[in-house]
Amino acid sequence: MIDHRPYAALGGNDLGWLKARLHVAIHGLGHPAHGAIGPLRAWNDDEFAPRSGFPMHRHQDVEILTYVRRGAITHEDSLGNRATVAAGDVQAMSAGSGIRHAEFNAEDVDTALYQIWLRPRATGGAPSWRTRRFPRHQRAGRLTVLASGDARDVERGALAIDADARLLGATLRAGQTIAHRLAPGLRAYLVSTAGRATVNGVALAPRDGAGIAGEAVLAIAALEDTEIVLLELG
Repeated sequence: MIDHRPYAALGGNDLGWLKARLHVAIHGLGHPAHGAIGPLRAWNDDEFAPRSGFPMHRHQDVEILTYVRRGAITHEDSLGNRATVAAGDVQAMSAGSGIRHAEFNAEDVDTALYQIWLRPRATGGAPSWRTRRFPRHQRAGRLTVLASGDARDVERGALAIDADARLLGATLRAGQTIAHRLAPGLRAYLVSTAGRATVNGVALAPRDGAGIAGEAVLAIAALEDTEIVLLELG
């Protein structure tokens, strides 16, 4: 089963400096029919205006992944971390027992990113933050694991998260097709970021989402040049 969630149908809000569309409804925002999928609690498609952002605020007991699509976002937190996360980078933050952080677009151009919230395997624990660059050319024509709760993926270079999930990404040229097998019982959420694509024959416009359940193999075909972001969910 594939639950097509068109970008045009996503709920969200426009604060002027922040335009947000929500693939998953949360805190009364988003389309009511777009519920959580397993540990996936939020998937926000955010656009930050130049020189704007969130001041310090607190999170607890959530795993937060940030996938920067365009521009850059600057992160700082109560652990003393500060870094600029640019397009092609992925950031992972484990809020644990509590962390305060700020994120802002310090650039002179818009920044576009996905922010993904996941339910952790266990509450509490020490908060942490990490980031890594995943050059797009290294993901050309194939899905690469970017962040994972599986230690074997982490040993191969993925960012570690404390959740039953794996984040994968690929860049595809128009006409390319890839097949991805899902282990029995796994669900998934997939977004085509920039171009049109199909997944098991279901057509996706740019930035559309697809909730996936009960599909053993995903046949992903790029109708235009695009990036694919896929989240496997236990």
